[in-house]
Amino acid sequence: MARLDVIEMFHGIDFPGHLHTQDSLQLALKFPFQDTDILIVSYPKSGTTWMQEVISLILSRGDPHLSQTVPNWARAPWLEQHYCAAVLGASSTTPRVITTHLPHHLLGPALQGSKAKVIYVSRNPKDVAVSFYHFHKMANFLPDPGSFSEFLNQFLEGTLNYGSWFDHVKGWTGQLATMKNLLHIPYEEMSLDLHGAIKKVSSFLQCSLVEDEVNNCVKHCSFSSMKDNKMVNYTLIEEKIMDHSKGTFMRKGKVGDWTNHFTEEQNQYFESVFKSKMQGCTLEFVWEERDKEKTHG
Repeated sequence: MARLDVIEMFHGIDFPGHLHTQDSLQLALKFPFQDTDILIVSYPKSGTTWMQEVISLILSRGDPHLSQTVPNWARAPWLEQHYCAAVLGASSTTPRVITTHLPHHLLGPALQGSKAKVIYVSRNPKDVAVSFYHFHKMANFLPDPGSFSEFLNQFLEGTLNYGSWFDHVKGWTGQLATMKNLLHIPYEEMSLDLHGAIKKVSSFLQCSLVEDEVNNCVKHCSFSSMKDNKMVNYTLIEEKIMDHSKGTFMRKGKVGDWTNHFTEEQNQYFESVFKSKMQGCTLEFVWEERDKEKTHG
């Protein structure tokens, strides 16, 4: 299913037609979640792949066999993508690990009344914008990003594929007070204290690990380990779909890489839009690795 130039508009949001159909998107909204399901939710380029590895390793108690032999999209398929039903139908594994980029206003109703565990991964939006820009350059199923300046404007306007980062983050984290089965893990928390983040996720999943198992998880889902793992780094995807000569899927994994891309003017504009769109939102973001204190959003 190539459809590299097809865009599917669904509820006012563009999705790449290479991965999504109207049917697959519609099915996601009516998905019958099981109470044992684990759902990873994120806006693209926010640490999704990392969390897939973390959960794979927690469930296997630090044994890397599965994460080194089965591609991550088969271990934790994207709910709204066309192949998901087939993957889940062919598997009898419990718990099922499922991934989604859908916003809460679309997927929330399907989760109502379910005890499925939801892990929301967020990342500071400046780094998301930079990472998503580089991904657009190599992913032939996404539109040409143009210049970084043009791309950044689209990101701030919420007109990119997958919609608005602001709506996505506010929609899901706004449920933290009401959804007991929702855990929010920022990318930066994983970056600054992977050991602690793994313990927090394993506790949330009620899958307690001994120290050696936690250390094995840390070892096998470090950035360098994932970058070298072809089940994770997307080098299994053929060149016509993902052009690996134009970049690597696992690029830098650094907090604060935006400082190498933003001009002072772009940063000021970003800050003004961020302040306006995140008004009343109490989330805190770490913008740079050397930040001693978190800055408020």
